[in-house]
Amino acid sequence: MNWVYILRSERCPDQFYTGLCADPDKRLAAHNAGQSPHTSKFRPWTLVSKHHFESPAVAAAFERYLKSGSGRAFAQRHLR
Repeated sequence: MNWVYILRSERCPDQFYTGLCADPDKRLAAHNAGQSPHTSKFRPWTLVSKHHFESPAVAAAFERYLKSGSGRAFAQRHLR
């Protein structure tokens, strides 16, 4: 699980989702298929950005950061 990804809802463009996975393209398909209860109500989703890390621990730390207040502001300025 070395990928951190950001999705944007096509139906509700102000809705974003940040996640951590091993294969972002496969995970996007799962989100769009409604396999995640948290994201199913805002589908379809588009992949906005994905970032690979060599270390799973660093990837998890970056995902946690992006889900924090300052991380959301950083993502809005630089990644979306």
